[in-house]
Amino acid sequence: MRKIDIFDTTLRDGEQSAGINLNTAEKIEIARQLERLGVTIIEAGFPASSPGDLDAVQKIASTVKNSIVTGLARCVQSDIDAAWEALKGAEQPHVHVFLATSPIHMEYKLKKSPDQVVEQAIEAVKYAKKFFPLVEWSAEDGFRSDRDFLVRIIEQVIQAGATTINVPDTVGYASPQEYGELFRFLRENVRGADRVKFSAHCHDDLGMAVANSIAAMENGADQIECTINGIGERAGNAALEEIAVALHIRNDFYPVETGINLKEIKRTSQLVSRLTGSLIQPNKAVVGKNAFAHESGIHQDGVLKHKETYEIISPALIGEGEVPLVLGKHSGRAAFRDRAVKMGYELSDEKLNKAFQEFKKLADRKKEITEDDLITLLTEQQVSIEDIALFELKSVQVSYGTDNIPTATASVITPDGDLKTIAATGAGSVEAIFNTLEQLVNSKVNVLDFQVKSVSKGRDALADAVVNVRINGAITTGRDSSQDVLEATANAFIDAINRNIIHENIRQKQTAQV
Repeated sequence: MRKIDIFDTTLRDGEQSAGINLNTAEKIEIARQLERLGVTIIEAGFPASSPGDLDAVQKIASTVKNSIVTGLARCVQSDIDAAWEALKGAEQPHVHVFLATSPIHMEYKLKKSPDQVVEQAIEAVKYAKKFFPLVEWSAEDGFRSDRDFLVRIIEQVIQAGATTINVPDTVGYASPQEYGELFRFLRENVRGADRVKFSAHCHDDLGMAVANSIAAMENGADQIECTINGIGERAGNAALEEIAVALHIRNDFYPVETGINLKEIKRTSQLVSRLTGSLIQPNKAVVGKNAFAHESGIHQDGVLKHKETYEIISPALIGEGEVPLVLGKHSGRAAFRDRAVKMGYELSDEKLNKAFQEFKKLADRKKEITEDDLITLLTEQQVSIEDIALFELKSVQVSYGTDNIPTATASVITPDGDLKTIAATGAGSVEAIFNTLEQLVNSKVNVLDFQVKSVSKGRDALADAVVNVRINGAITTGRDSSQDVLEATANAFIDAINRNIIHENIRQKQTAQV
């Protein structure tokens, strides 16, 4: 059966989504889950973009063994050097270099002639090939490029040593017929096409990213680039889970194999949603909470008689509800550890004990603990931020009444170890909390976005709070989960402040080294 490689760019193109900012520990956790999911290639980041991104790619490359790890680089020698520094310890060093090829990009962005672009692409691939056995070259805005020019430049980079050719629909402009036909044209007209793998990378501006990706596969692409939950620039990328499940369910029509472990899809989707703070729309295909919901009486009647009347995908296929939670308030630490290990979490004894303590507290308060609750508790510890002196919220109290001014009072342990009590008012309870905790920093904290959602069902469900803020020009995202919405909100704001402290600490170290 024909093998289609899945190239996941959640940690690179996905993180470029507005409002998403992952720390190194979170990126490593997502990378581990992508490895469990079975993706062929993980694009871990853009090493030259920042020392922090280089560090994250380097650590992922040394952690992941069963998936190829790659990093993005412009067709610039310094970018390729940074990528090699990050990836030289990988099992199979792989670099992804790109250069724009469309007339509009060459004229207005690159300000280069077509001949200059060809020369730059050749030199970059030759240089990358000195280090990397696997070199993917991308024609940015490839779909809107002149076809004859595409043939010319692709032939040249293949001759220079490229092993994969990616022809993206960078702005999501293509239709499936057009995009598929482009791949067929290139396969038939590029000399050396039989020596390389062609790759499709589609954006969803017109809602056709998944359809375009599959059309490319039908016409000669052996690799599809996508992201979990379809996150990415603007309207996002092709959604990995939709492609993987579509190719599985319609295997009669698409006789291909991706190597994706479908039972890990739900967990991967939830993890990425939680860590990025990017909510999944309820009617999202495959992973939305309504993906298997039937409200119509006619549909319900049909499903009760035979599931396949209205359900072409079973929840069990993607790992939905497959692992029943058998832990309760009487469960011991050994059983809790066993479940954490079976779920794929690697926690130190200290972090496992913290998670267990939070689990026991939750078990005393909550009637039913769900698998989602457990994932939230364990993920909190798995991706906890660096061990430096930070703020810690000890308590928060909000006074609210329809005829009173909302007032929040918080007790916080400062990085110096002092207990500080602060208070402020606001137009509502949340604003009062934000105004109170803003006093912890010596600058204005601009709240760019704030979201709260329930992690599980029921009136006693955990609340997941995500707050996106700007402090001194730097944007960070904080999050927390609690049964109390206001407590989760306060801790999410503290988390954002702490992340800003960590980022500032890193910047100061880098400045000192320079």
